[in-house]
Amino acid sequence: MGIINVTPDSFSDGGCYHALESAVAQADVLVAAGADILDVGGESTRPFAQPVSEEDELRRVIPVILALRKKYSLPISIDTSKAEVARQALMAGANLINDVSALRHDPAMIDLLRATEVPVVIMHMQGTPGDMQVEPVYQDVVGEILNFFRERLHWLREQGIDCRRIILDPGIGFGKTSVHNLLILKNLSAFSVLGQPILLGHSRKRFLGDIIGRQVEERDLATAVVSAHAVTEGVSIVRVHDVASSRQAIQIAEAIAAV
Repeated sequence: MGIINVTPDSFSDGGCYHALESAVAQADVLVAAGADILDVGGESTRPFAQPVSEEDELRRVIPVILALRKKYSLPISIDTSKAEVARQALMAGANLINDVSALRHDPAMIDLLRATEVPVVIMHMQGTPGDMQVEPVYQDVVGEILNFFRERLHWLREQGIDCRRIILDPGIGFGKTSVHNLLILKNLSAFSVLGQPILLGHSRKRFLGDIIGRQVEERDLATAVVSAHAVTEGVSIVRVHDVASSRQAIQIAEAIAAV
């Protein structure tokens, strides 16, 4: 999954692809590198990010999705927690909803899911983007995330949603310290017990910088290493800024595993 942040303030590439032309050009790079899915987002969810209005988010993402759908047939994901943004994105050609709030932010999101058959990513986050990194605390980070997902899946079934549509994201960096993130990575295979596809969003995040001492723009190699580890532990989708390096790392990991 290649990331296209149509935002002025995302932690890694805020402002780089804010204009329609630059967003489409970045999509061209991602597709040429082998992206299987394009993930378009119009609201930054970095630590301490401020919320964006529905109108601003729509203005940012809908023209990009329309342009990408006209140019490419591969799946497009809309990264949003707002039901109306998701609805209009689906009408514009998106095929998947990526909701960092795990459907807790907007009560209307469940109605949209009932009215459609698209897959949806639900992510674990302790707190909100505005406060999640103040002082995250867990007794058992992996166990607590597993319990959260069990509760969400049970709730979705009660709402009449086929859970074969659900993809789970443990939420690297969303209300977690570097140690919490490493514990998640060390125990990725534990999430297979839930029987759902797993998405991992680790690209260029701060915990990588804490380990290797590199700035955001210098973390693609470290990201690729984690991508390779993730697929060997059963992760189905890696969400990354630089598709080329992660794809190469995954190809090597898969070749080793196949011997």
